[in-house]
Amino acid sequence: MNGRGIRALVLTAGLGTRLRPLTLVRAKGAVPVNGEPLARRVALWLAGNGYRDLVFNLHHQPASIAACLGDGSDLGVRVRYSWEQPVLGSAGGPRHALPLLTDDGRERFLIVNGDTLTDVDLDAMERLHQTSDAVVTMALIPNPAPEKYGGVLVDGEWVCGFTRAGSGKMSYHFVGVQVAQGEAFRSLDDNVVAESVNWLYPRLLAERPNSIAAFISNATFRDIGTPADCLRTSHELAAIEGERSIGRGTRVDPTAIIQGSSLWDDVTVGARAHLLDCIVADGTHIPDDSRFQRSAIVQVDGQLLVHPL
Repeated sequence: MNGRGIRALVLTAGLGTRLRPLTLVRAKGAVPVNGEPLARRVALWLAGNGYRDLVFNLHHQPASIAACLGDGSDLGVRVRYSWEQPVLGSAGGPRHALPLLTDDGRERFLIVNGDTLTDVDLDAMERLHQTSDAVVTMALIPNPAPEKYGGVLVDGEWVCGFTRAGSGKMSYHFVGVQVAQGEAFRSLDDNVVAESVNWLYPRLLAERPNSIAAFISNATFRDIGTPADCLRTSHELAAIEGERSIGRGTRVDPTAIIQGSSLWDDVTVGARAHLLDCIVADGTHIPDDSRFQRSAIVQVDGQLLVHPL
């Protein structure tokens, strides 16, 4: 079914801690960005690049991911799910999903973080991976914020190490897309928590230098790490795609004022309410005459939770 002949794993099992309170009601991958859930955006991007066999891993708020993807038929892909209990991390997740991604545990597959958006040239990245004989190939860009993001150290065409944010070393930023051989994860015990950049890959480099290739480009990178990031990216995409900020079943009183805000599904906004640069999560009721500015707003068990952006 996959036109490319390889499968793709999209990492959507994370807890989305930095995106709270929004992730109290949806998984991070199900959060809409300019009206389209992140997971669907990633699936559409992969489908447009010839990937037809996709696996999404699930843990936190799994139903919200499944609801926006289903079996993938409306996107022209096959979607399957890898369930994790507990959440297994950036290396443990791929290890657990290996039976869905490879037939013998050895073939290469694509891994994409489900909480970032990029336009990495996947054709060129796959060519580099195949010609370099790498175990893993990581998509990198010049580090846009070394004080915020940890970095990847590169020597020629190869990754040679990793550094923490604020280290002052010249580094590149990993944009969350990589090609990996099954052997990179096969030695791990299944259902055991493990991280890639923070544990597995440094160990791999120590055992096999020149095993992780660096695919460096100037691809775009949009982070959806926090509610403020989410709103900013929604505004950026609205300028490109047209604004799609009102979810299904949402009702806004004619006297309310909505400016630069994203309203998810089944939101009600009362009379004379004013929302400026806010994100309002599913099922939230904004009272009459209320005013909120630069806030993420969630209603849980009848209580309105307001988090400043």
